[in-house]
Amino acid sequence: MTDTIYAYFANVVANHRDEPAIIENHRTLTFGELSNLVDMIAGSFPEKVTSIGIVMNHSAEMIAAILAVLKCGARYIPAEPDFPAGRLRDMMREAAVDFILTEKASVDKLQGLPLRLTDCEICGRETPVPTRKAVHDPKLPAYVLYTSGTTGRPKGVCVTNRNVCHYVRAFADEFHPAPGDIMLQYSVCSFDIFVEEVFASLLNGAALAIPSAEDKADIHALMRFAERHRVSIISGFPYLLAELNHLPQIPASVRLLISGGDVLRGVYVEHLLEQAAVYNTYGPSETTVCASYYRCNGGTVLADGTYPIGRPVKGADIRILDPDGKELPPGQTGEICIYGNGVSMGYIGGHEEANQAFEHLADGAAMYRSGDMGYVLPDGNIAFLGRKDTQIMIYGKRVEVAEVESRLYQCRDVQQAVVRAFVDEDGLAYMTAYVVPADQNIKVSAVRKELAENLTPFMIPEFIVKMPQIPLNTNGKPDMTKLPVVMKAGSL
Repeated sequence: MTDTIYAYFANVVANHRDEPAIIENHRTLTFGELSNLVDMIAGSFPEKVTSIGIVMNHSAEMIAAILAVLKCGARYIPAEPDFPAGRLRDMMREAAVDFILTEKASVDKLQGLPLRLTDCEICGRETPVPTRKAVHDPKLPAYVLYTSGTTGRPKGVCVTNRNVCHYVRAFADEFHPAPGDIMLQYSVCSFDIFVEEVFASLLNGAALAIPSAEDKADIHALMRFAERHRVSIISGFPYLLAELNHLPQIPASVRLLISGGDVLRGVYVEHLLEQAAVYNTYGPSETTVCASYYRCNGGTVLADGTYPIGRPVKGADIRILDPDGKELPPGQTGEICIYGNGVSMGYIGGHEEANQAFEHLADGAAMYRSGDMGYVLPDGNIAFLGRKDTQIMIYGKRVEVAEVESRLYQCRDVQQAVVRAFVDEDGLAYMTAYVVPADQNIKVSAVRKELAENLTPFMIPEFIVKMPQIPLNTNGKPDMTKLPVVMKAGSL
């Protein structure tokens, strides 16, 4: 079978045509019906397409539109309809889209860009369309996913069909999805958890369950949806698992919980371990979803309260390198560098400096320097220590913000915490801690006393802000724009 996403999909359709593929509250599409919808959309495209934007609400039509783009040998550029108009325009123009598949509700936001409306021009077609011949080239780009850029300019990571097929196999090797399994589609399309949800399920013959906006409104509604449709696999940010951890129980149908995108703390899943298999995963978008897996059941929480990120997935390799590119022995801290079939093409649009993180080796292999720090544990698993660029200077001494945050999580009255660095009027760094208390009678003095048991005085955040919850952005990570800034006057 050719190493393309559509070839994998066509193979599943041939073998499981009458099995469920997409499950929504009021309809279920079989693989055969989904394939027909893909053909309808693909048949409406111009003869030559290379890059197509997808700005749609999550539905069977959205998934079919993505597969139609891939069938034509083009790449898709996904964005949520509620993205800021300026960001949407910048993404689509940089990616040089032929047109954007969207719905009537998003037309005003996308003014000035070439559009095709799925809710009237394509999916509403009643006349049959000729079957479009599939393009099978593993080297062709499959999608461009935009990640945050340190310069304030988003970077578009270009991932190939071969990269995605590699990950589908790696996922199957570890988690064994099959017809009868149902994956929850919870993530926004701009994050690669979405790639895992959609392709690791459908291309392995499992179904995808898509909740409505009402179902996603709170964790209880989401779990009612999961129970109603017998969801068996849930993948998400650790904050989602932390919410599940506070429930009396999760649906009995759920057999597998996968955490990714940020560090997984032991306290996030301590009540989930006896209810399902729980995995911590690691991998930048640049290396196609995940590069390593760690099974938390029977595993060990590290001294900082987090789980290891595990071992490389099938078809990948991870090495810890020093600044000169030499591999370090176990126990020594260095940069996490990822090799193998998941390493993507790099960034589009002239991010030459960022593309230097990608290296093509003499033997034809590819390597990505993640910018993350870690070390190999005695048992061969990898410990994650955070970004190499998160250090700040306080009173002339280096402070790792991630270390302070880890220690704060270990305080007995702290349920959730985020620590961020700011600069005062003189340009000197200081830290503010945002804390969701486990006990509403939490005392700052008690928290500071606990921190002082492990941190030197200059490492203790200058300000501690009590929060009802940590606000999250559309990607499910802490939204720094919604955290109050405690301003500090200069003293020089």
